Amino acid sequence: MSREVRLARPDDMPAVYALRHVVFVLGQDVPEEMERDDLDEGADHGVAFSDGMLVATGRLLPPAGDTAATVGRMAVDGEVRGQGFGTLVLELLEQTARERGWPAVELHAQLHAKPFYDRAGYVPYGDVYLEAGIEHLSMRKDL
Repeated sequence: MSREVRLARPDDMPAVYALRHVVFVLGQDVPEEMERDDLDEGADHGVAFSDGMLVATGRLLPPAGDTAATVGRMAVDGEVRGQGFGTLVLELLEQTARERGWPAVELHAQLHAKPFYDRAGYVPYGDVYLEAGIEHLSMRKDL
């Protein structure tokens, strides 16, 4: 199996949106109008491929002022979950933030994904809250 991870190019975006649609809209009942937003255009999107097929993605939003950058829309194809593709995308987004001199990364972790982000060094803060009807927890990692 060949693996590739990189920042998305414009021609990758239809596959990014298709994967997110499957994971969030079809898989988790997130309303379609919430899944895609105007922040996508200004974001960096990390992508991971297995044998040439896009199997994981996530986006990185720049910080507002001196605050943390934001990782979001982390999605991994169900066929390859647990095989490290999400970790590859997350590490790429963190490295991109580091290279830009951003001090930290924050994210809204779905509660079931907290152990994944714990292993990656994220620290939870605040209380559990609902986002798109799904329990989330804010987490942060200083870079």
